[in-house]
Amino acid sequence: MTDTRLELGRFLRAMRERSPAEAGGRRRTPGLRREELAIRAGISTTWLTWLEQGREANPSPHALARLARALALSVAERAYLFELAGRLDPEAPVALALEEAPDSVRVLVDFAPGPAYGLDRTWRATCWNAAAARLFPGWLDDLGERNLLRYMFLRAEARAMLPDWHERARRLIAEFRADHAGRHGDPVSERIVADLRGQSAEFASLWDEQVVQGREGGLRRFDHPWDGHLAFRQFTWIPADRPDTKVVVLHPA
Repeated sequence: MTDTRLELGRFLRAMRERSPAEAGGRRRTPGLRREELAIRAGISTTWLTWLEQGREANPSPHALARLARALALSVAERAYLFELAGRLDPEAPVALALEEAPDSVRVLVDFAPGPAYGLDRTWRATCWNAAAARLFPGWLDDLGERNLLRYMFLRAEARAMLPDWHERARRLIAEFRADHAGRHGDPVSERIVADLRGQSAEFASLWDEQVVQGREGGLRRFDHPWDGHLAFRQFTWIPADRPDTKVVVLHPA
């Protein structure tokens, strides 16, 4: 039995016991009885018992949504429920790609001492400084989507100035997959992946490797068309108020 399943069960029980009880006689425990919650959510009492005990390994997204409504969970509580269960909330609004960078991202980019840029959840650049615009010709000076994956696989400028392009490309795909592990069904991300699979055989091959890696910093080398050989240390920050975005800063190595 995994710790996550046990934690999911403990959370559900705590939410049930916190919920206002139905009218009736005296109770030995606070809140709703399991039978009462099961009726509200349209599920069986046995299944709910298994879930609270950590014995149910595969709760469906729609059953979880019914439980969330029956328990009157807050937005944060509902998100936590689905995160513990490893499921995508079927009733969550689909977030659109950002048109503009949040202030928390823009401030970090503006005050960065070296090249810096902000990415939204689809890895589209939403803001950047002048140093980053110079460092990445064909990406940040492009009037199109400015998606980092599209730039990496579809623009000749990226291949020409990255001496370790293949290694960097493999790493980028693994990081993107990890970044979107909890967002299956996101139409924008799925469209990007589908488009790139159709336009780049290398992307399709690397995507099918199913490699997943967390985003890490490290040394980044460039054979720049104007500035020659460059080396930076890369750092990434995720703003607390917008965890669906990130700020990438490159510091001269």
